[in-house]
Amino acid sequence: MLGVGKSLRIIAEVRPRANSKPKCSGCGKTRPGYDRMPTPRLFEFIPIFNIPVALSYTMRRVNCPSCGIKVESVPWAQGKHTCCDAFRSFLASWAKVLSWKETAVRFNTSWDNVCRSVKWVVDYGLKNRDLSGITALGIDEVAYRLGHHYMTLVYQIDNGAKRLLAVIKDRKTEGLTSFFEEFGAERCAKIKVVCSDMWKPYLNVIASMLPAALNVLDRFHIVKKLGEAVDTVRREETKQLKRGGYEPVLTKSRFCFLKRPVNLTANQDTKLKEVLQYDLKTVRAYLLKESFDAFWKYESPRWAHWFLKKWCTRAMRSKLEPMKKFVRRAGLRHAKGMEELIVIDAAICNGRPVVKGTRITVQTIIEFLAAGDSVDEVLETYPTLTREQVLACMDWASRLMGNHFQVAELA
Repeated sequence: MLGVGKSLRIIAEVRPRANSKPKCSGCGKTRPGYDRMPTPRLFEFIPIFNIPVALSYTMRRVNCPSCGIKVESVPWAQGKHTCCDAFRSFLASWAKVLSWKETAVRFNTSWDNVCRSVKWVVDYGLKNRDLSGITALGIDEVAYRLGHHYMTLVYQIDNGAKRLLAVIKDRKTEGLTSFFEEFGAERCAKIKVVCSDMWKPYLNVIASMLPAALNVLDRFHIVKKLGEAVDTVRREETKQLKRGGYEPVLTKSRFCFLKRPVNLTANQDTKLKEVLQYDLKTVRAYLLKESFDAFWKYESPRWAHWFLKKWCTRAMRSKLEPMKKFVRRAGLRHAKGMEELIVIDAAICNGRPVVKGTRITVQTIIEFLAAGDSVDEVLETYPTLTREQVLACMDWASRLMGNHFQVAELA
C-alpha cells in the first residue's frame, strides 16, 4: 500500500512461476523467453473500498519462430491495455448507471478508460451475440439532441428475451434497410410481429423487408398523433375566430383537449365544460378523439374492426382535414377484417369457408388448433398463411358459435 490521503493505492506484485515459459501474444503458443522489461508495468484493477488497486508485473518478451520477438500475453489483460479485463467489465457495468465522467471520478480512473471499456464490452457482445429465435421486433426513434436529430433503435421484444439489437444514427429508409440486409433474409422471414410508430420510412421498410410480419402500430404514438390532429384543429379555429372578431373561447384551452378527463385540473375541467357548450370544429374533433378510446377496450378482432371502420367513416365525413389526415397516415381505413380474409365461393371446396387466395378451409385450421397445435405450429404446417389469417379463422368460428340455434323435434 503506497501514498496517503487521495494518493493512497494498493499495488499487488505479480511474479511468474519459477521456470515457466511465457506465451506468445501473436500465436498464443508457449515459447522460450527472450528478455524482460527494465521496469514493471502497472495494470489497473477493481478498487477495494474505493482504494485504487493495481497489479505490478514485469513483462517478458518471447522468441517465437513464427511471430518473431513478441511481448508475452497475460491472462488478466489484452494487448497493450493498462486496465485488467475485470476492471474494464466493472467500469462498463457502472457506465450503464452513471455518466462516463462520473464513473471515472468515482473509481479514480480516466474518462478515456471508461470509454474504451464500454467499447470493448460492446464489441465483445456484438461478436458473440446469438440472433436466432427472434420473432418480434420493436422499432422506435429517440432524439439525441435539439434540432430534430433522431436515431433509430431496434429492439427484440419476444417474451423473456428483450434486448437492444441496433442503434442507427438517423431515421431514414436507407439506415433501417441496411440493418435488415445485414440481419439476413432468413432471419427476416422468421419475424412475425413488428411494433413501430407511424413514421412513413419505417412503415415502408417494414412492408418491403418483412412482408410476412404483422405490423402493430404503437398505441402511444397513435394517441399522440390523434392529439396533435385535435390541437391542429384548435389552433386553426382560434385564428379563424380572432379574424372574425368572435369571442376567444378557445384561448388557454390547449391542454383541456389533450389531457385525459381524469387528469384535468379543476380550472381545466371548468374551462372544458364551458367550451363544449359551443358548436365548434374543435369540439367535434375532441369528441372524435374521446370516442376512439373505446377501441382499446375491444377483445374480439371482429368487433374491434367493426368499430374502427365506423369511426374512420365518421372521421372522414367530419370535414376536419387534420382528422382525415390522421386516418390516412395511420392507414386505419385499410385494416383488414375477417370478411376480407375468409371467403365462401361455391366453386372452391364445395362452398366451404376458406382462407382468401388459398384452398385451405377454416375447418382444417380449427381442427389443427383443437388438436392442441399452437398458431406457430399451424404456420409451420402452412407456411403460405399469415398469423392474421389464422386469427381470422378463429374469429370466424367464434362468430359462428355466437349465432342462436333452435332445436326442433322432428316427427
